Amino acid sequence: MTVAETLAALKSEKDIEPSADYAGEENTDDFILAIQTDKTKQTKESAWIVCADHVKEHSGSLNASTTDEAFIRTGTVTTKTGTQRTLAVNGNRCVGDAFQDFVLSHKIKYGTGKDVIVPYVYFSVRTGKGETGNASLVVTSDVGGSANAPATFAVDVKAVGIPKDFDYLTDVTA
Repeated sequence: MTVAETLAALKSEKDIEPSADYAGEENTDDFILAIQTDKTKQTKESAWIVCADHVKEHSGSLNASTTDEAFIRTGTVTTKTGTQRTLAVNGNRCVGDAFQDFVLSHKIKYGTGKDVIVPYVYFSVRTGKGETGNASLVVTSDVGGSANAPATFAVDVKAVGIPKDFDYLTDVTA
């Protein structure tokens, strides 16, 4: 499902759509993670493929890099040198889901370097605000689970560089 299709479904089924005026709580389900799987057909974020079908989690974390230095009379000072966004995605395998078919493809599972870097967008369906950038897809499990249980998968989406601010209301719908 694309970003546009997902937002249309949320509007018709739950009366949820991005609003600059939204104030209140947000749930995990209020965030969309989408990737560009086809550069020629998906030129706008609204056409990118959403990570959702049979996905249990796409938890975002910010991993800071630091360096410690000791100074005379000051002592040790920690300096933040960077931050990397990581989205940990896991769920049950679902053949035919465009997101899973792409990230679990042979090209991505065994690819390296630029072959596994894709544009991504991560934003709130309540406010439309989030981030966009490029990310490396790191598949950590392509088929997990015990006997008679659903097969599972896991992939880390690791931002390359610093993502840009993103606002669905101004960047896509304007």
